Amino acid sequence: MRIFDPHIHMTSRTTDDYQAMYDAGVRALVEPSFWLGQPRTSPASFFDYFDALLGWEPFRAAQYGIAHHCTLALNPKEANDPRCVPVLDALPRYLVKDSVVAVGEIGYDSMTPAEDTALAAQLQLAADHGLPALVHTPHRDKLAGLHRTIDVIRESRLPPERVLLDHLNETTVKDARDSGCWAGFSIYPDTKMDEDRMVAILRTHGTEKMLVNSAADWGRSDPLKTRKVGDAMLAAGFDDDDVDKVLWRNPVEFYGQSGRLQLGTATPQPLHEGNSILRGGE
Repeated sequence: MRIFDPHIHMTSRTTDDYQAMYDAGVRALVEPSFWLGQPRTSPASFFDYFDALLGWEPFRAAQYGIAHHCTLALNPKEANDPRCVPVLDALPRYLVKDSVVAVGEIGYDSMTPAEDTALAAQLQLAADHGLPALVHTPHRDKLAGLHRTIDVIRESRLPPERVLLDHLNETTVKDARDSGCWAGFSIYPDTKMDEDRMVAILRTHGTEKMLVNSAADWGRSDPLKTRKVGDAMLAAGFDDDDVDKVLWRNPVEFYGQSGRLQLGTATPQPLHEGNSILRGGE
């Protein structure tokens, strides 16, 4: 089983997770920039984080044979902080980097006017740079948030087939699919979706333009949830081709719209800016 995790926050994970993911079949991933839990206080902290997603994390992933790509953006939560909004002006110089395959995560957290502005501006940036967009649908008031998101997308220059609506569930999947956008589902141990619910959605709605991710981060999460969905699909009667479509070909097709995917065997380098992953080693 080959797996492309289209949304996972590896900066929050350990090298043991990279090894376990490789052993489970993960060969490629996309790491979206997101809120780190501790509020940032200036744009400079974003820039250091973006640099890590462009340098250190691809270096770490390559040590375990995994191709690492990222998406960059001002996330919805911090779009409400005036100290962080200048990040929008600096994004263009990051969006031209080779391993950036989308603008994201963008979208809504609390559905404020500031979030409206940031979403519209970053959809425009995606269109300007020929990139797709990874859109975070809110954890609260999900259906209302989805409808508001779709309205902003329709007003933008970015066509729906270049948009991935993520964190969907049973209440939002139909409207998301009717919009023409791609549909993403985050599989978690306690919240969001689980494997059995995901299988039920795939039975009802099919596998076309459907992506499954672990969204594993600093909270209670599991970087092997993609593999567990694949196993659950097989146990439920889906065949190997169905699993390959959901776990590999769909994310490749969506992010391939960037023209920047590099899916060959990741070549490990001994050092990144003079550092290795071997603490205390030569």
